[in-house]
Amino acid sequence: MKLYSVLALLCLCSAASGQEPAATPPEIPYDAVPNFLRLPSDLHLGEVAGVAVNSQKHVFVFSRGNTTGPAYGASAAQLLEFGPDGKYIREIGKNLYAWSFAHVVRVDKDDNIWAVDKGSDMVVKFNPEGRVVMVFGRKKEASDENGPWTRVTPPRPAVNGQFRQPTDVTWDTQGNIFISDGYINSRIAKFDKNGDWVKQWGDRGTKPGEFNTPHSIAADAKGNIYVADRANRRIQVFDPDGTFIREIKIDVPIPPDAHPWMGNQPSPEGAAAQNGAPWAICISPGATQYLFSSDAFPGRIYKLTLEGKVVGMLGRTGRQPKQFGWIHEIACPSENELYVAEILNWRVQKLMLHPAK
Repeated sequence: MKLYSVLALLCLCSAASGQEPAATPPEIPYDAVPNFLRLPSDLHLGEVAGVAVNSQKHVFVFSRGNTTGPAYGASAAQLLEFGPDGKYIREIGKNLYAWSFAHVVRVDKDDNIWAVDKGSDMVVKFNPEGRVVMVFGRKKEASDENGPWTRVTPPRPAVNGQFRQPTDVTWDTQGNIFISDGYINSRIAKFDKNGDWVKQWGDRGTKPGEFNTPHSIAADAKGNIYVADRANRRIQVFDPDGTFIREIKIDVPIPPDAHPWMGNQPSPEGAAAQNGAPWAICISPGATQYLFSSDAFPGRIYKLTLEGKVVGMLGRTGRQPKQFGWIHEIACPSENELYVAEILNWRVQKLMLHPAK
């Protein structure tokens, strides 16, 4: 069945149920800054898993580059810093013990740099000078027989203070630390600002407060925690104590000409399961905050109010500028300035939005 037919069927079903089909939000005009990052001639990006921006507009890129072994081997992770103009400055944490398989990088309000490594099960805090000041989790010992974690049913019980493929980190207004953990444990771990364990919430499931791949996490100005519950195709919102507040689902019609970056055209059921499924989220600063979320198919970025209303969208999957190949992290230092890290296209794009147009 072609996507045209699927969309028509959805409209018919809505009419039969007495509900109006959801209005398609407007496309936001935008530009991509060409060749923004300027790397040395002997340095290359691999799959770009993370991007973050500090208060000085320095850009931090967490790439699955510098690889010397298989994906879960020695060093499929490299943390790089660039100036506001995109000029390369330095590599942070070269040969770090935690480096294994890069996932995301974040910068807190004090410009500390946080790297989340899915392969080593570790989260590392660097000060602005690039020195390690705090570590969370512990990687498997090289002296033991080991391999990547696998999902089992029922899930393995989570262990306080340890992780199984963590995905992201954020902070509330009190400096408490929240780590999404992640591909295996399906929970949120909370530490206080000193790094002491506080609590956890969540397990694998579909009910409110349960998760299936909590892949990205962010906090608003009030300290509420937003979790991109990717495989459940929703964003869940909690207060800092882990009390469920609401669920956000992004239901925007799939364009008839949408296509995946690789592989066959998904079935209508597969397309519906991917559409709006949040891979990466970020919340812009300012008096009026907005939530940005990306999906892998049809490969768009959505702009939402914090209550969950989609007010605009942009982009599509592809390999050209202004197209996307699996956006894995979004940095939004302002409402109209975004940086996106792409897994499949091995790049960071700086996007300038022009909603007034």
